[in-house]
Amino acid sequence: MSLSKSYSFMEQSIEHIVSDPDICFGKPRIAGTRFTVKDVVINHFFNRIPLEVIAAEWVLPVAGVYAAIAYYYDHREEIDKKIADDDEFYRKMKRMSPSLLHPEVEPHTDYAR
Repeated sequence: MSLSKSYSFMEQSIEHIVSDPDICFGKPRIAGTRFTVKDVVINHFFNRIPLEVIAAEWVLPVAGVYAAIAYYYDHREEIDKKIADDDEFYRKMKRMSPSLLHPEVEPHTDYAR
């Protein structure tokens, strides 16, 4: 393979991470899927699922899953903040809503936390 041909091949790389305001509320996601960068990050770093398993389990392109991790490292502060905000929202909703399975558990009334 000639050197000029390898450069031509490299220039044809595909954009793996896309964002569209009409899909997944504009969150960055793997192209051709509804699987967001945040989904990959949570499954890989928090749930400790290997990237190849994420790709196989959700039928995602392996290159897209790795691109999601690269995108995360390029936008780490923003994505980490979104994960923390979503976690806080979940915890707040859980405190405000009594359990239907365990009605004896009193909901927290301290909403300012």
